[in-house]
Amino acid sequence: MKDFYRFLRRRFRGSLPVESGCRLLGIKRSLKIRAQGALAATVLATGCGVLAGCWIWREATLSMTAGRLAHEAARVMSESDTYALEVHRTLDAVNASRYPYCSEEDMELLSHLLDTSRFLKEIGRIHDNKIVCSTMLGREHLSNNELPKPDSIGTDAVKAFRDSPIFRLPNIKGVVALQAGDSYVVLYPYFDSLREPSPIHRKITTVSDDERKHPIALTGVSEQPAWPQLTRNNDFRVGETMFSTRCSLLSINHICTTAYLSVSEALQANHRGLRVFIAFGGLAGAFFGFFCSVIYWRNQSMEQQLRRAIHRDQLSVVYQPIVNVASRRMVGAEALARWTDEEGVAIGPDIFIKIAEERGFVGEITRLVVQRVLCEFGATLRDNPDFHVSINVAAADLEDPGFPSMLEQSLEQASVSTESVAIELTERGTARHNLAAEAIRQLRQRGHSVHIDDFGTGYSSLAYLHDLSVDAIKIDRAFTQAIGTEAVTVAILPQILVMAETLGLDVIMEGIETDLQASYFSDLEQPIFGQGWLFGRPVPADEFHRLLTEDKKAPPVPVTVCEGDKTHRALRLIGHENHL
Repeated sequence: MKDFYRFLRRRFRGSLPVESGCRLLGIKRSLKIRAQGALAATVLATGCGVLAGCWIWREATLSMTAGRLAHEAARVMSESDTYALEVHRTLDAVNASRYPYCSEEDMELLSHLLDTSRFLKEIGRIHDNKIVCSTMLGREHLSNNELPKPDSIGTDAVKAFRDSPIFRLPNIKGVVALQAGDSYVVLYPYFDSLREPSPIHRKITTVSDDERKHPIALTGVSEQPAWPQLTRNNDFRVGETMFSTRCSLLSINHICTTAYLSVSEALQANHRGLRVFIAFGGLAGAFFGFFCSVIYWRNQSMEQQLRRAIHRDQLSVVYQPIVNVASRRMVGAEALARWTDEEGVAIGPDIFIKIAEERGFVGEITRLVVQRVLCEFGATLRDNPDFHVSINVAAADLEDPGFPSMLEQSLEQASVSTESVAIELTERGTARHNLAAEAIRQLRQRGHSVHIDDFGTGYSSLAYLHDLSVDAIKIDRAFTQAIGTEAVTVAILPQILVMAETLGLDVIMEGIETDLQASYFSDLEQPIFGQGWLFGRPVPADEFHRLLTEDKKAPPVPVTVCEGDKTHRALRLIGHENHL
């Protein structure tokens, strides 16, 4: 259990194990919220996709039905035109006959014309308004055959008789007879298009334009269309019924045909297609919802949130005291970046700094920390030459040729000497030996004190420290925590201290939390500086200034409130606003 406790303390530097656990729980809660949000978005998008599929299915079905109605009306109208042409050609042929009325030759002609017709049931001759012969009745069985008054007379003088007893056919209703000159024909009322319409368009009516004064009622239609709508080419909807009317372009045919069907019947006829559209709509919605969730949460990823936080100057800086262990007086402070993400979860620097390093924008964090330190501690550093603030610098900063000049311009702008700002490099940051050595040389030439942070955890060796020419080493907390135990690191610590004294390096011990640990170092003849919760936890600038005032028993130091826009103005003044 003790080993696990030590692991947690080493893993989450600067936080209590309980606080670290809470932070982990916060991250897990954040991930859970994101997963639930993605699931909810996917479900919602799926539902919207299903509704959209239903709507598209309905509109596609009605559009398809409208097209089929138009096609059906046009087909029936084409049949009607063929019908009319045949009737008029037959009447013209009979009237043009040179044979005597009802002669053998004339009767043969009438029979021939009837046999070759698709739509005629009888052809006959009229004289003195009486039927004198016909293909069905012949010439000898005609009696009381005087023609009644016609029901209508067309513009071409063709007389129409509707369901007249004299022209009645056995077992057939709705017989129409047409007379032109001295001949007449009896029409078969149900030609193919009307007798066998498409099942979905079974409701078809034919209206003659001479019936404008006698409107008819369409069967199965609750809201009847206006009469003009049935006598011109158009597609329209009245209530819940769809109509398509097509009229003849022939001068001899005064007929308009309307195909109609209710919306419910049209949808019912295509109900199987609904399943397909629902399935595709649901899948499309689910994919869209998932895709949007991925894009959104990618935008909400830790990297993107961190980039936005840097751009908006939403990172904060806290300061942990560095003291002379023997005298317990403050000699400096380490500036530590802190960040709380957009969901209110505090993310440790070991996490977000690593992300920034891997993604190549850790330099932007360094610049913000530099500006914040100079803004919040500028007056303190100017008034206390012996006090310094340590700033952590990443390996990418050492490789950035603009970093030294940025640091120099920032210090000059704040009127702070280079000796007041120490640079801390991790051993990982000095892994590239030649580059690190040159960068350290330049920093020390400018007057900065350079420290190796977390010493003893990575790449250190005696020759290595000699070549780098640093000013101090910060020994990792693992060595401090081993004091009073039987850990191997206890035996290594004295050797490190001797090595540092031999090289003339200052020593800063990390993680001092107990009086026992502090006593161990204060009893040494070698001066040791310490940092840890025993001397103070990382705190904001205003609270640190209060602690510093109490430590030095001096008048309060005025605290500068550094807001985001001020930091950005400072960056613009020194020409580094593009790094944000």
